[in-house]
Amino acid sequence: MKDLDPQQKFLALITVLGGILVLGSYALIPGYSPEVRAGLWGGVPDSLRPLYGISMLLAAVGFLAFTYQLIFRRSPDEFEALIGKPYAVLFAVYALVYIPSSMWTPLTAAMLQTPASGFWVLIRADLALVALGSTLLLAILARLAVRGGGKLAWISVAGAIPFWFQTAILDAVVWPYYFPFP
Repeated sequence: MKDLDPQQKFLALITVLGGILVLGSYALIPGYSPEVRAGLWGGVPDSLRPLYGISMLLAAVGFLAFTYQLIFRRSPDEFEALIGKPYAVLFAVYALVYIPSSMWTPLTAAMLQTPASGFWVLIRADLALVALGSTLLLAILARLAVRGGGKLAWISVAGAIPFWFQTAILDAVVWPYYFPFP
């Protein structure tokens, strides 16, 4: 990391801290009651749950691959030249993914413990923000690939697709559809 620009180092720091926040929110799950733990699935049918498991794995691998490319393979100057936006836009986009992602579990657990439509609105907004962030990441990576080309750029786009599918389709659309509230 010695040769990285300060902005790349900052994005790496955001990634480490954001990852800790998200994983930390999942670490809370064993402390919830069995009813709350089971309720986190909402009404997602058992037949769809394996799709979630596979999708989460592919999304995590893809996320790591494209994040590696954005931090270690694209300088801020190259990013700005290809995208037309400052590299710092990535800070906001990653925050849009990490912060709401870390809030989903506690918000959902709180709603399961004390059902209220306010929680439901917050959860839906939370999931929509993550979906927006993943959509922006996919768009940025696609633009980089089209304008900057190269195999790595297209691999990053391919890695972003399962991440987008997980966050924008399964989490933001399918999960709320099956959730029995309100």
